[in-house]
Amino acid sequence: MKLCASCMRCLVDRQEERVRGMGTEEDRDAFIKQVARIIGESSPQDSAPVLVERINEVYRGIFGPVTDYDKIKKEFNELMLSVEPDIRAAMAAGEDPLHTAFVYARVANYIDFGMASSVDKETLFQLLNEAAQDRMDEQVYARLLDDLEKADKMVYITDNCGEIVCDKLVVEEMQKRFPGLDLTVLVRGENTLNDATMEDAVQVGLCEVAKVTGNGCGVAGTPLAYVDEQTRRLLDEADVILAKGQGNFETMHGCGLNVYYSFLCKCDWFQQRFGMEKNKGMFVRERSQ
Repeated sequence: MKLCASCMRCLVDRQEERVRGMGTEEDRDAFIKQVARIIGESSPQDSAPVLVERINEVYRGIFGPVTDYDKIKKEFNELMLSVEPDIRAAMAAGEDPLHTAFVYARVANYIDFGMASSVDKETLFQLLNEAAQDRMDEQVYARLLDDLEKADKMVYITDNCGEIVCDKLVVEEMQKRFPGLDLTVLVRGENTLNDATMEDAVQVGLCEVAKVTGNGCGVAGTPLAYVDEQTRRLLDEADVILAKGQGNFETMHGCGLNVYYSFLCKCDWFQQRFGMEKNKGMFVRERSQ
């Protein structure tokens, strides 16, 4: 997805908020000037998550290490593991356990510290409580099922900690419904924000139910030009790709692969593009854009 004026403004605003009260005024001025330079020198193919990784390099040089989300990630993984039995019960009670798992996994995309400095647990639980009544786009969901019936290989790209618990339930159900499917789950290759890595996959038990691999990249998304060779080969050879979260949409949209995107609209640009209210879910297919 190409960087637009709205994303540029948001990048500057979020970075100014990030360093507010840190260092000296000269440090903050120098940092924001570097942020503006990175945006100004970006190529048409650069997405916001790619630029944030470059901005982080400047941040480290001026202010030191970036925020460590390790404790937060463990906390939200445990939080979602604690409600896993309730989600499994809702799946069992529904007509289509896979559809129900998809809806919960999309709702859990709310756990995103890249969009806000904190995640409100009350809002998260409200979204989870309402999830069983939510629906995926019926036409896109039916197309996904049809594609999976024919597919040999699939890649499921995760997004955030906590959310990965629900991703595990989706993966389990897909393997039940499509036992011949060669399914690989992709997590971030390096720590970035509260995005899920191999450590999170181990903590929530995802590695016990599926093949999981890191993408060799520290960007909060899946930019094909930055992932390692193994990941690029997996994606190129996949018959179906399911990508979670705005960051994956931003870094992958327009790649030409058969990608299904599932995410909540959490920023102004996504709300405007898809005509949705904040924290409402989308399920779209790359080739239908």
